[in-house]
Amino acid sequence: MTAITTIRIDHAALPDPLNLKGSDAAARMIEDALRNEGIAAEASDVISHIKIELPTTQLGAASAMLASLQLI
Repeated sequence: MTAITTIRIDHAALPDPLNLKGSDAAARMIEDALRNEGIAAEASDVISHIKIELPTTQLGAASAMLASLQLI
């Protein structure tokens, strides 16, 4: 069994141009960016934030990618 990590990003923290898009579109863009880097992530819009779930073993790579996008 794989441990899963959840990252939450508040909608208000999304930088331009992500905060100008709908939150569903922003979640899809984040998920696509992570998957393009080989990270098995699932991102979704959850009312007040974007929820990203990924294998804990990929947390370091995901954090680096999200930091490069100025999301964390």
